[in-house]
Amino acid sequence: MTFSIRPPLMLALLALTACAAPNPSQEFNDPYEGVNKRTHAFNVAVDRALFYRTPEQHAKGLPLPGPVLTSASNFASNLSLPGKFLNHMLQGEIEPAVKTTLRFALNSTLGLGGLFDPAGSDFALPEEDTDFGQTLHVWGAPEGAYVVLPILGPSTERDAVGEVVDMVLDPLGNVLPSKEARAVTGAKVTGKVADRELNGELVDSILHGSADSYAQMRLLYLQNRHYDLGIATETQDYDPYEDPYGR
Repeated sequence: MTFSIRPPLMLALLALTACAAPNPSQEFNDPYEGVNKRTHAFNVAVDRALFYRTPEQHAKGLPLPGPVLTSASNFASNLSLPGKFLNHMLQGEIEPAVKTTLRFALNSTLGLGGLFDPAGSDFALPEEDTDFGQTLHVWGAPEGAYVVLPILGPSTERDAVGEVVDMVLDPLGNVLPSKEARAVTGAKVTGKVADRELNGELVDSILHGSADSYAQMRLLYLQNRHYDLGIATETQDYDPYEDPYGR
């Protein structure tokens, strides 16, 4: 489980084919590389123990029916929308905030609590992802150094602070009684597990099949994050299996 509990890494991996490409020779702000690599190795070991499947196992299909995993992912995504609404408002993005509200209302009702996504499939209201790390970026906070968090995976100092704030300010977590709030947290974690299973072959190839998974994950996370924030500059094609050090 080397992925962030927000979509961070899972969404970064899913967005790989749509992103601008990193320059393998670029400099990274990674002063904690030694500690980061040890944390990354721990995360990879946890992921291997819990999720890794061989290519032969992938060829046999998903461990659970695809619709079940998709519904779990949809449900968790729907629960995250109040927090995204709050961040859109903090960023001064009124239109995305309104669309997020409509999406939450439609999926919570017509989508049976978020198990299905009629807002995206029938009403052209796709999820507009955001988080407090992006809010800090909009407010002018510097990115800081690259860090790898235990279990949560790749991040930056700014995004790590954002992770904490998102958890503290989560509207559902603050409104619901403690028992229900814990259930919401459990559902969000289950959704991340479902995402991991739905995209297992891609994730396994990067985490467990690349020559240097630490370097690849750093490249992928930072490039995708910069793309999401609108600050990507490179446009060349990038092969995730290429040795980033040019060896």
